[in-house]
Amino acid sequence: MALKGKGMLANVYVGMRYWYPFTEEAIHQIKKDNITKLVVLPLYPQFSISTTGSSLRVLQSVFREDAYLSRLPVAVIQSWYQREGYVNSMADLIEKELQKFPKSEEVMIFFSAHGVPLSYVEDAGDPYKNQMEDCIYLIMKELKARGLDNEHTLAYQSRVGPVQWLKPYTDEVLVELGQRGVKSLLAVPVSFVSEHIETLEEIDMEYKDLALESGIENWGRVPALGCTSSFITDLADAVIEALPSAKAMSFSSGTSEEVDREPVRHAIKKFFGSILAFVLLFSPGAFLALRNHLF
Repeated sequence: MALKGKGMLANVYVGMRYWYPFTEEAIHQIKKDNITKLVVLPLYPQFSISTTGSSLRVLQSVFREDAYLSRLPVAVIQSWYQREGYVNSMADLIEKELQKFPKSEEVMIFFSAHGVPLSYVEDAGDPYKNQMEDCIYLIMKELKARGLDNEHTLAYQSRVGPVQWLKPYTDEVLVELGQRGVKSLLAVPVSFVSEHIETLEEIDMEYKDLALESGIENWGRVPALGCTSSFITDLADAVIEALPSAKAMSFSSGTSEEVDREPVRHAIKKFFGSILAFVLLFSPGAFLALRNHLF
């Protein structure tokens, strides 16, 4: 609906890494429809080699082996956390939830982002940490412009395995805040645009219980953006703005060893700037709702 309202008629395809419909299924339909331009819109606000980068590498491997796809003009939206529509939409949700607390000015705004292994940032040059910190700065700047100057902090969740991940860790920070005397906390899942296990279980259940056990008395949680109107409208604008940059992908002759050593540079070189249709990397339920808003 958002694209249609802006005078653009487009086919929409959803391709996901770990659930149906998989990316390969979306690409099959794209070929069947014989589209002439493609805008790839990963639904991760911030770029990471483990999310957007990983998804783009799947596309790259498929496009390289296909004559039609290798010539197809493609535009890739690498990240969009800095877009005004996203920042304002996040600020709107935070402001709304703050109003539910008896003393909103005393609420700690707790941004929880999905973590990545520290080596991705320090060794591979993943821009995720810098983009996340910049994202928080932009959201808090908007809130301050609205007269909301709450204390805030950022932590990283969902770590697995024995390796070091980005710090500080969400669970450890919640305990520290409780020990410090913080009584009211508003959790903000800043790297997720749809509800799923990491918001509904990890944040709403595990982290909420931990926070209350640690001395925090008033808990709130900002919902995921989902199909917030201002957010959807801005995504539609992002797609339209990306169209003029569509061009056939270029493929490096570098070895796989080179790809592994410098994954960010490699992915950007192949995909950045590189619609009548576009691919969404999203969750099934959220995509169905999103499609109704876009068309």
